[in-house]
Amino acid sequence: MQKPFQHLIVVSFLLGTLMLGGCDSPRREQAATPTTSPSTTTTSPDTTTSQFPGLPRLNGKATVLMTVKGNKQITIELDGNNAPISAGNFADLVQKGFYNGLSFHRVVRQPQPFVVQGGDPKGNGSGGYIPAGSTTERRIPLEIKPRGATAPIYSQTTTDVPELQHKRGTIAMARSQSPDSASSQFYFTLADIAFLDGNYAVFGKITQGLDIIDTIQQGDKITSAKVTQGIENLKK
Repeated sequence: MQKPFQHLIVVSFLLGTLMLGGCDSPRREQAATPTTSPSTTTTSPDTTTSQFPGLPRLNGKATVLMTVKGNKQITIELDGNNAPISAGNFADLVQKGFYNGLSFHRVVRQPQPFVVQGGDPKGNGSGGYIPAGSTTERRIPLEIKPRGATAPIYSQTTTDVPELQHKRGTIAMARSQSPDSASSQFYFTLADIAFLDGNYAVFGKITQGLDIIDTIQQGDKITSAKVTQGIENLKK
């Protein structure tokens, strides 16, 4: 009888650890398990551009080569077919050189392998991307495409099985309790983490260098990141 209870404590701890890194201090909310919604209402690709104006989109796939810890290389496939806004946001920031020199500020391997998280310009889990000429962070909506759906659903969690699941080596957007609070922070999964499915936006996966994320320690830096294929699919 103790094992289910202990598992719940572990899940709550890990989820809270992840959620605290999703937005800046003035807008950060207390970590808590997100509520889920059974809704499967989708937004068609034709309407997302007008619904979320000004956000970059990736219409298709792209490849990012991320160099970490000096010269260790990780190849990431971005899936704009299933997560166009999340993948587009990441590809746009890579193209701008935003991630170059930033550190991995959160690494959680205990009590079980969880995530390696980075992308915060402040380096402490409280920052995001602020466009030039703006005083506020660019935020993107929670974006999850249920399996078999024609388009993602936005701004809500779901209990439906998503097309992009939290398997070992996936990349997803970190956020706070607010669904639409993701900005620039992302995480790599160190194991299959099914309880995150439907709650956080997966937008790609590591295709080469999966072993490298197992060696990343808190404070290690992203030397550089660049889009090596598919940049023509990025629409701004």
